[in-house]
Amino acid sequence: MAKYYVESGTLQMITDAEDARGAALWAMHSAMEQVLPVCPDDPLTPAEKNERIRQRGCVVLDGAIRISEQGFGRPDAETFDTVGIFVEWNQLVMAMTKLERRLKLVNP
Repeated sequence: MAKYYVESGTLQMITDAEDARGAALWAMHSAMEQVLPVCPDDPLTPAEKNERIRQRGCVVLDGAIRISEQGFGRPDAETFDTVGIFVEWNQLVMAMTKLERRLKLVNP
């Protein structure tokens, strides 16, 4: 796994991923989990998420997610369309939800 510098709007993060697209998907997951219950065992309640957003501010993405292995603000960063990454992230979340439901039916 490589280390990637990810930035979009107010989001700046460093993450490990298999590739730049994986880093973009993880950034989307991080942004979305601040407002949605994306994991069944989400440790924060909606009230706790609201308080965290009030204290720190909500991460807001812009139209592109920029990924670099070299650092933030690089002109040679790989760029992904935010809406396209959101669609892909949503499809992955939906597939995981369906898989979890099927596993619960097989192993109640």
